[in-house]
Amino acid sequence: MHVFIAGVMQGERRDDQIDNQDYRSQITQALQAAVPQVTITDPFALNPNSVNYDEVQARHTFLTLTKKAWEADLLIAYLPKVSMGTAMEMWEAYRSGVYIIAVTPHIHHWAIKFTANEILPDMDSLLDWIGDGRLSLISKKSVG
Repeated sequence: MHVFIAGVMQGERRDDQIDNQDYRSQITQALQAAVPQVTITDPFALNPNSVNYDEVQARHTFLTLTKKAWEADLLIAYLPKVSMGTAMEMWEAYRSGVYIIAVTPHIHHWAIKFTANEILPDMDSLLDWIGDGRLSLISKKSVG
């Protein structure tokens, strides 16, 4: 199983800093405990210094990562606040038939509401969902 971890990096920031990314390790640990053979694509782990990329490298990284979202079996979008980059990744995943779980209070936001297969309210709900065994039932082919 290939899981793409999407989520807020800069969100609505106007500076060149990145929001706390601790949620990514929580999700990764839960996924590895539930499915030891899981393959995880974590954009932040792959590009921890992305805010320092020049325009060419940043563009390449953005386009490459949205393609990886397309290729996943499951996309988990952590959205305590909205994120344009995550919305793009969700859109590409949706177009490819990837199962999408959004973790967010923004249940009425159309980009989330109409692309996510499931919307969970918080991290605890997501960790319970991962731990309850349902993860093994997800595959790109089952979403159709």
